[in-house]
Amino acid sequence: MAEAKDRVLITGATGYLGRRLVKASLALGHPTFLLFRPDTASDLARCQMLMELKMEGAQLLQGSLDDRDSLISALKQVDVVVSTIAGDQILQQLKLVEAIKEAGTIKRYLPSEFGMDVDRMHHAMPPGDKVFSEKRIVRRAIEEASIPHTYISANCFAGIFLAGLAQLAIFMPPRDHVNVYGGGDKRCIWVAEEDVAMYAMLSVDDPRTLNKVVYLRPPDNILSQMEVIEIWERVIGRKLSKTFISEDEWLSQMDKMPPFEQSAMAHFCHIFYRGELDFEVEGPHGVDGSELYPHYKYVTAQEYLKRFV
Repeated sequence: MAEAKDRVLITGATGYLGRRLVKASLALGHPTFLLFRPDTASDLARCQMLMELKMEGAQLLQGSLDDRDSLISALKQVDVVVSTIAGDQILQQLKLVEAIKEAGTIKRYLPSEFGMDVDRMHHAMPPGDKVFSEKRIVRRAIEEASIPHTYISANCFAGIFLAGLAQLAIFMPPRDHVNVYGGGDKRCIWVAEEDVAMYAMLSVDDPRTLNKVVYLRPPDNILSQMEVIEIWERVIGRKLSKTFISEDEWLSQMDKMPPFEQSAMAHFCHIFYRGELDFEVEGPHGVDGSELYPHYKYVTAQEYLKRFV
């Protein structure tokens, strides 16, 4: 008789990554629960998304981070918690950490991370440092509470970075012209969101990932910006004109941008000018998701870009 799968509670289930995590959890056979607030009833889009996910097999649990009793009640019905709370609400997870500690029944917590490894980014430039700092606060709270956990470092979401060939706030690949950062030679790691979700859910009950950072590094997707541009050029059968932008030029534009884009530009600087995603996974607290799950067929950068033809 097959062992029962861990019951998974996902917060932020209707969000950008949350809905993909729900689908991955269901695909792996986990009884999957979605936390929803009572005020969701007045949000048509979220209600529709919740019902679509429910029809696919998810179960709904009413609760709120601001209602401790309802939150603890929900937590006592599951084994694993996965948070995808939005980037501007990261510290709200401290309420969830306290509730998990009080409930005392959670086998694993995956906080809302999924980007660059925040403990490698103590030196991050402002204003992009804020999100890393807040995620570190949550990490330390988890560890101080002795909550079993896994941190997912997914590096660069394909939909945000790869789809636009790393053009700021562009999410379709250009066909005529592209901006290149520096020489475009710093290697980045581009990961499709559905793969982020599946790797995360594969890790939730894996003893090898307990209290570790899981780095998502699909080998075929460790590519420089220029390598990605060249893949796209082969796909469409034409060369793009290119403007090469120096780091100084890039940073000189930051104060002219809205705050959110300033943060993004700071992150781009670390990734594409300073090459801070080009590193080897270090033990004992880091593990490579591709090595843990070699059977999983991820989406390559070329396969992803072919979607746009």
